[in-house]
Amino acid sequence: MTHRWNLASSPRDIAVQLNLVSKVHGLEQAEKYFSNIPETSRTFHVYGALLNCYADNKSLEKAEAVMQKMRGFGILQKSLSYNVMLNLYLKLGKQEKFDALVQEMEEKGIGWDKSTLYIRLNAYAAVSDINRMEKFLTQMEGNSEFTMDWNTYIIVANGYLKVGLAEECLAMLKKTEQHIKGKRRRFAYEMLLTLYTSIRNKDELYRIWNLYKKMGEISNGGYFRMISSLIKLDDVDGAEGILVEWESVNTSFDFDIPNLLINAYCKKGHLEKAELYISRGLERGKEPTAGTWDHLATGYYKDNQMAKAVETMKKAITANKRGWELNRVTLTACVEYLKENGDMKEVEQFTRLLPKNG
Repeated sequence: MTHRWNLASSPRDIAVQLNLVSKVHGLEQAEKYFSNIPETSRTFHVYGALLNCYADNKSLEKAEAVMQKMRGFGILQKSLSYNVMLNLYLKLGKQEKFDALVQEMEEKGIGWDKSTLYIRLNAYAAVSDINRMEKFLTQMEGNSEFTMDWNTYIIVANGYLKVGLAEECLAMLKKTEQHIKGKRRRFAYEMLLTLYTSIRNKDELYRIWNLYKKMGEISNGGYFRMISSLIKLDDVDGAEGILVEWESVNTSFDFDIPNLLINAYCKKGHLEKAELYISRGLERGKEPTAGTWDHLATGYYKDNQMAKAVETMKKAITANKRGWELNRVTLTACVEYLKENGDMKEVEQFTRLLPKNG
C-alpha cells in the first residue's frame, strides 16, 4: 500500500489520518505513513497520534521513544500524552514506571484532567494499594475543580472488592447511587447489579433492579445481567420470574437470554425443565442456538443419558454458525460412547460434523 502526501493537510488532519491508517491497515503501515510526513508538519498533534498508535498496539519501547522525543522538542505541556502513557503502563502492569511518570507530571506542573484522575485511581485499585487509593479518593473529593461522579466510586468499590472488603465496597456502592444521573444511568445501574452480585447481596440487587425498571424500557442486556446475577446467587426461582417479565415485553424472542436458565437447569440436573422450555420455543417457531443444544447435551452426559447426549450434540454442531465453543468434555464423551458401542460408521458421521479446527 502506498500513501500519497497531501501538502494541503493541516497537522491535525495528518494526525487523524495517521490514527486511521493504524486502525485500518496496521502499525507497520502507520509507521510508513509517518516517515513520509515532513519534519515541519510533525507537531504535537502528529507525535501524539503516533504515540496513540504505539499505545493501542502495546508497543512499550516505541511509545517511550516517542515520549522522549516529545520531551526533547518541548511539546509535552499538557496531560493528554501523559494519560496515554499512564494508561499503557497500567495495562502492562508497569507500576514503577507509572509512579515515575506521575512524579514527572507533578514536578513539571502538568495539570491533571478527569482522565488522569481515573487512571491513577484505577492503578491503585488494580494493585490493591488500598491506602493510596483511599488517600487519592480523599484528594479528589476535596478538589473543588473536580466534580465527583458515579464512576469514581465504582472504581473504588472494585478495589475494595478485590481484597475482600465487602463492607467498604458496600459503602462505595451507596455513594455511587448518590451520583447517578445523565445519559449513562442505565449503564451505572447495570454496574451496580454486577457489584451487588459480587458481594452476594440479593436484597440490594432486587432494589437496584426495581430502580432500573423505573427508567422505562429495559434492554436485553439489562435482562441478561439480572438473570445471570440471580443464577450466580443460586436464585433460580427469581431468575425464572425475570425471564417471564422478559417474555412479556420481548417481541423478538431468541434463545440467548433463556440459555442462561437452560444452562442452570442442566447443571442442576433439572433436564425436564430445560426440555420443556426448548420445546416451547420450537412450538413458537424459534430456533435454539448451538449453546442451547450444547447445554442440554452436557446435561444428558452428566446424567449418563449418552444416547440423548450424542443426538443433542449433533444438533449443537449443526446449529453452530456463530463459532460457539462446544463443551470439549461432552464432545469427547460422545465420541468415546460411540466407539465403545462399536458403531464406527456413527463415529465417522459424528466426527464429520465437527468443524475442521475442532
